[in-house]
Amino acid sequence: MESKIEVLATVKVQHSDDLYKIVDCLNRTLKRDNLMFGLALDETDKRQAIFTIYRT
Repeated sequence: MESKIEVLATVKVQHSDDLYKIVDCLNRTLKRDNLMFGLALDETDKRQAIFTIYRT
């Protein structure tokens, strides 16, 4: 069985130390709905974070 991950939305936001808490909460809550959330620092501007929503 093949697993395909689809990017639904991506947005840049100001980085905050607590952003990971929101992403963790969303992942725990919406995993059963086949949604996954990601957070990464922007490579060019470390003050920005990239928040991505995926369908799994």
